[in-house]
Amino acid sequence: MSSKFKGKSANRPDITRAALDPEQSTVHSKMDLVSKTLFAPFNNKKKDSSRILTDLAPVIMTPRMINAAATVSSRSQSSLGASAPGGSRLDFATLGRAPMRLTLGTRRITSRDLQIIEATDELLDAEIPEAGGIASDVSLLRGFNATVPSSEKNRTRRKQMRNVETPRIGLKKLGMSARGMMIEDEEERSIASEEDVVVVSRLDERGKRKGKRRGRESLSSAKALGKDELRRQTQEIILDKENLHVRRSLINSEIAEINNKIKALDSIRGSLEQDLLKLHEDELELDDELEGVQERIEFEEAAFRQSDNTKTAPAPHVAPSRRRRGPVFLPSEHDELPPGVAFMTLESHLTPIAALDFSEPYGTLVSASQADSQPRLWDLMTGSEIGRLRGHRGAVKCIQVEDNLCLTGAEDGSVRLWDLRLVDEEDWERDGLADVVEEDEGAAYDGELVEKPNGIRSNEPSEAGTADQAGPCIRLFEGHSKAVTALYFEDECLVTGASDKTLRQWDLATGQCVMTMDILWAISHPQPTITGTGIPNHTFPSAAASAGHFAVPTPPSADGSWDMYEDFVGGVQFWGYGLVSGSGDGAVRMWDMRTGQAHRTLMGHTGPVTCLQFDEMHIASGSLDKSIRIWDVRTGGTFETLKYDHAVTALQFDTRKVVAATGENNVKIYNRTSMQHSSLSTNGHTQPVERLRYMDRYLVSGGRDAAVKIWTL
Repeated sequence: MSSKFKGKSANRPDITRAALDPEQSTVHSKMDLVSKTLFAPFNNKKKDSSRILTDLAPVIMTPRMINAAATVSSRSQSSLGASAPGGSRLDFATLGRAPMRLTLGTRRITSRDLQIIEATDELLDAEIPEAGGIASDVSLLRGFNATVPSSEKNRTRRKQMRNVETPRIGLKKLGMSARGMMIEDEEERSIASEEDVVVVSRLDERGKRKGKRRGRESLSSAKALGKDELRRQTQEIILDKENLHVRRSLINSEIAEINNKIKALDSIRGSLEQDLLKLHEDELELDDELEGVQERIEFEEAAFRQSDNTKTAPAPHVAPSRRRRGPVFLPSEHDELPPGVAFMTLESHLTPIAALDFSEPYGTLVSASQADSQPRLWDLMTGSEIGRLRGHRGAVKCIQVEDNLCLTGAEDGSVRLWDLRLVDEEDWERDGLADVVEEDEGAAYDGELVEKPNGIRSNEPSEAGTADQAGPCIRLFEGHSKAVTALYFEDECLVTGASDKTLRQWDLATGQCVMTMDILWAISHPQPTITGTGIPNHTFPSAAASAGHFAVPTPPSADGSWDMYEDFVGGVQFWGYGLVSGSGDGAVRMWDMRTGQAHRTLMGHTGPVTCLQFDEMHIASGSLDKSIRIWDVRTGGTFETLKYDHAVTALQFDTRKVVAATGENNVKIYNRTSMQHSSLSTNGHTQPVERLRYMDRYLVSGGRDAAVKIWTL
């Protein structure tokens, strides 16, 4: 095998033949050969890479190594070729995966190693792929020499050369003792070789001048290095600077690789965090579903007891739809609808929508528009109008629907309770014609609907608090002197808020007012105030709040339109004995319904509160100051604050999301789990959204375009 390499090396350049001849080692050393072949950087030419390996192979594969490898095994080249699986051709990828075990020790060399040796010519003829980065301008050997520990040898030699022989002053001992360390008194060993040390004669101590003491000369003047040594040090310093440049480039390449790995890991982490948030949302959804199932169990048990004893058992309690968290019953076709799309439009109103509410998905919807005293009743299954609720003399400002019952509050200061099962399309069409003929402008009040002998309903008031059972209006609540702008009822309790700056609590069974809570009295007798963001309690002066007529201009919407906001009470809701109200002075007040006193005031909004929602743990309030605040009921502090570009006119929230109307054509949705904002706009409104209401995956919105949109979430 050695003769084989000698025969092949006869065609090599003279410099390669001299490198293989031991007698010519004094003329051309191995390091000189390697320096000439590999020291120059790559120029992105594949033929140069092949030439470099071709010139380097005879130096690496010395006769001594080849002979040592050949004596281990006597297998023929044909048997080695057959040992390769499938007779596959070797390439650089195979060579990189092969274990390099060609050593001079006692370890056995395998046939795979010999196969690589036999394929040397084939590997040398192959083209080497050029690498980018530092390999494009720094050779392999150059980078190796710049990083090995011996690259610091020149610097150490120069330091030794600058040492001056002086009487022992014990500097090392002083340094060790300063650190509290004990050392043995022994001479330090120099790491520089003897041939690198330049001997400089030392002045004889006897040659020192005697007499007057003079200043000590500098250490540098006591040693002469010579031009050759200084020239050598100059070259070494230049080489060390090049080494530092190479090492800096290598470190920068490693940093760039680490940055790429960090980006990849950040991407993976972000994906895992999204999965974790999805699991958290699923957990919250399961909690709501469990609560809904438990409420359903209580309802069915109460209904079963009532069926057994219809005379003594009370009516089964049903939680209001605004509080239900569990899933609702939806038709199977609802799953086929794409999410975030308005799949139905109800067009009958002529003015912007002022209030709306529905009983359940695909159930009954009641909507009212500005300057319209007749709320419309819709069948959400077919999208058709069923009828109208006639009785109010002013525009309806607020609506709440629960099952077959509906409560409406209007500008005439009255609240009406309706039985939606008694509404008939033929009746409201006939009543509309009758009103044109029989309208009496001098009537004092358009009260309950009373059936006259001729079959035409009149607006003459009947017995206080009651209405004729033949019509859909089954109860009338009178007491407010101005428009009723907010209401909420549950079981037999009703709370209303009006522009007369009062809150009233009613008994649904009797129609009587149980308690009146004066907001002006609460303003003039402030209770402990909890400030959300350091905003004082006098953001809206009490003088303006107590004025005879409350009116504040609204901020411009997305389309530039604006209006005068005149609803002093923006929203009311109670839970147990706790009542929460939002008013025109920007305050959210908490009342005790047993005493009628406001015991806590939450300040933070800089504009009138237009809407709110209250549950056991949190209060969500929206304002004309373009923000939504979620308050913690336990501490009274702000839990979350959501900022928008326009005024907030309606909101609804649960444990997973906040849905709001913010003066734009789309509906805003805030995911409380992932803290991400999104919007619903596909097939949506052409003017800003004013009112909304959702239940599970079903949402209804009304806008200034006088249209009602049905969405799937």
